[in-house]
Amino acid sequence: MKLTINGISKSYGNNRALDAFTAEMTPGIYALLGPNGAGKSTLIHILTENLRADAGEILYTDEAGLTRNILAMGTAYREKLGFMPQYPGLYSHFTVAQFMGYMASLKGVPKKHAKEQIEGILQAVDLYDVANRRIGALSGGMKQRLTLAQAVLGDPEILILDEPTAGLDPKQRISIRNYISRIAFDKIVLIATHVVSDVEYIAKDVILLKRGVIVDNAPPAALTEKIREKVWLVPARAEDVPAMQEKFRVIRITREDRAVDAETLSDTTLRVLSEERPAEQARPAVPSLEDYYLYVFGDAVSPV
Repeated sequence: MKLTINGISKSYGNNRALDAFTAEMTPGIYALLGPNGAGKSTLIHILTENLRADAGEILYTDEAGLTRNILAMGTAYREKLGFMPQYPGLYSHFTVAQFMGYMASLKGVPKKHAKEQIEGILQAVDLYDVANRRIGALSGGMKQRLTLAQAVLGDPEILILDEPTAGLDPKQRISIRNYISRIAFDKIVLIATHVVSDVEYIAKDVILLKRGVIVDNAPPAALTEKIREKVWLVPARAEDVPAMQEKFRVIRITREDRAVDAETLSDTTLRVLSEERPAEQARPAVPSLEDYYLYVFGDAVSPV
């Protein structure tokens, strides 16, 4: 099974939202990262057939090796697709169970399988205990998890998730992240997100998109390796922080909960991106995917 995206381009007037986007995806998790306006939403809408590209093609190869353009597949492609939009339209007067049953019917899930599948999914996303509650009475986090639940209903081969952990507390984010990772072994999963930490340890590849152009595409470990010895921890005094921010790209400031270091007089630790050692007392830090994101896009577009 494979999804091949060849030279997809899309413009809105003079604005080039996507410029010859090309990627190949096999089962596993792919992260789509980029600042607002990078083209992530445009790509998602094209992949879900909610928008037509100006140029390029998207090909689906099944397990038998047959390759077809998704536009020629029609409903056969949509049956393989699960989509979690960032801003879902939910039926507030439906209960959770009624909504899932309705979505199962739309997706053609046989009734004899639908109930068992719905129960399993609701348990996985921690909504089983509120199955009879009306959607309008759910919290924002519950609605977010319900949107994910309907996306995985029917066991789709291709799963496209737009900001799947937005609005969730840390415990729920970890639970949902683990669930996505668990079901991704036999699915092509594309996650568009601003929460870089959610994909750092589960994505097989990270696609960095800027103004419609792919600026990098590699496994997380390969990306962070590119900035090894470019991320530093620098002890500093609080009054020296503004000067350091003017001179270097400071990506995190941590106030130390300890007595002032007698040797350096520091009460603060700065995480700094720099090609060279920013201070004599600076020590190298293990780079993260968030560090690389900021290295590529700049601190003006810091991730959540």
